[in-house]
Amino acid sequence: MTVTQAPYPLAAARALALHTQLLGAPTLGAAPSPDDIYDTIDRIGWVQLDTLQMVQRSQYIALWSRLGAYDTAEFDRLTFGNGTIEGSNDRRLFEYWMHAACIIPLSLYRFAIPAMLQHKHQISAGVQGNRRRKWLEDPANIKVLDAVLERVRENGLARSADFERTDGRRGTWWDWKPAKIALEHLYNTGELTIANRVNFQRIYGITETVLPEWVDTTPPTDEEAYLALLDKSARALGICTPMQIPDYFHMKRTPAKPLVQRMLDEGTLLTVNVELYDGTVVEQVVHRANLPLLERAADGEVTPHHTTFLSPFDSLFWAKGRDIQFWGFQQILEAYKPAPQRIWGYFCLPILHKDRLVGRFDPKLQRRDATLRLKHLHLEPGVQPEDDLVAAIAGAMRSFMAFHDATDLVIEQSKPRGLRRRLLKAM
Repeated sequence: MTVTQAPYPLAAARALALHTQLLGAPTLGAAPSPDDIYDTIDRIGWVQLDTLQMVQRSQYIALWSRLGAYDTAEFDRLTFGNGTIEGSNDRRLFEYWMHAACIIPLSLYRFAIPAMLQHKHQISAGVQGNRRRKWLEDPANIKVLDAVLERVRENGLARSADFERTDGRRGTWWDWKPAKIALEHLYNTGELTIANRVNFQRIYGITETVLPEWVDTTPPTDEEAYLALLDKSARALGICTPMQIPDYFHMKRTPAKPLVQRMLDEGTLLTVNVELYDGTVVEQVVHRANLPLLERAADGEVTPHHTTFLSPFDSLFWAKGRDIQFWGFQQILEAYKPAPQRIWGYFCLPILHKDRLVGRFDPKLQRRDATLRLKHLHLEPGVQPEDDLVAAIAGAMRSFMAFHDATDLVIEQSKPRGLRRRLLKAM
């Protein structure tokens, strides 16, 4: 279904995208409660995990970007309860694959079951699929799977470190030992669940004992699951191209295309014309529930006024190419590039100011002396360090430092010239 009218301005598209991502307005009032944390994740769908820890890990930053300073222990309790089987009914979130490894509301658990069954009965193509297939074809490894599963059943919880390597070999699956491969396979198939993390190391438990009793584990059809996740993604994205919707939970575009078309035919998705950053006008889609918000944004009633910093893995960037289309900003993680090839830095956090992505910085938290060190601080080409922008970044930086218990700020390099001096003065 197409909404016929003049093109929506770029400002309206940006405002809607930021509003549905809960990035349009700062959180005011009391410190965020566990309900606030849960509701934030539920509204944006899921939050990506990552191992990099130059500052707080990505999932914690994503919540700070939207809520400001909050108690990360409350986030962990929502995910793991008290870290034991007995505390399972305190859980409201779980860890599984969605856009990548993600923290997801348990209300969506049943829609992950088809992916678990595919891991169990169908080995995917590609290098990783071939490795899994070859590993599972070895009868010795099937015995490992059975032994690992039985040990977890006996002990209630287990981690990879609980198993010694006995094969005397290296080089398989990033040097993973057979027990680690077995744990990951059983997790992918849904037989094990991440019951806790200690120093970010996974602790596995039997799924039926870890999940709270209220969780719906009724397997949906593949179509039902995909449609539910596409609907959730379209609501969270706000406005995008049709094929950016499956990007949100990493669904392949070929099976997604007919389902997205079905949502268009049924009127769940509406087609609108939108002006992009480069001035061109193109068709985009909005969920019908978001159309009133788009209208209000076009009337100037929904106006972003938040300044914050974003994880490089933030869900705002999951619609591939939308960073360029809406903001003229290319989000690139350079952590895996050789140092000489990096332009901005190892782990750059984009800077959001109102409805613009205005810059980025490469931080490292020195925990021993409570110092936040910015190796590079850049404003985007054409962005000038006006007083209101510098003051807004300084305010966000104070909150970011408080979130990290940092008391000192060091800026090694900045661009344009004079930005470092002005920001430190505003701090």
